[in-house]
Amino acid sequence: MSEAAHLVQYIVVPYRTAGNGVAPGEIRPASSEFGAIRIANSMASKFAGVAAYEVLIDKETGDMESPRILAQIGTVPALDD
Repeated sequence: MSEAAHLVQYIVVPYRTAGNGVAPGEIRPASSEFGAIRIANSMASKFAGVAAYEVLIDKETGDMESPRILAQIGTVPALDD
């Protein structure tokens, strides 16, 4: 995996209560790690859970890879779910 072929992006994912667990809502981009954590904290009271992630974006395919949790608040599924 070449670093030149990937971009680092910060995203925040809110989770709503659904069925037997939680379902992801609309992904919000952030400009930095600090910004992602700040957005997650500000959204936490409105959702069952919120997570801020750092992900690598494949420049060729647009696929998200190698997620790293920066912050999680409330009910958030494990990364392998």
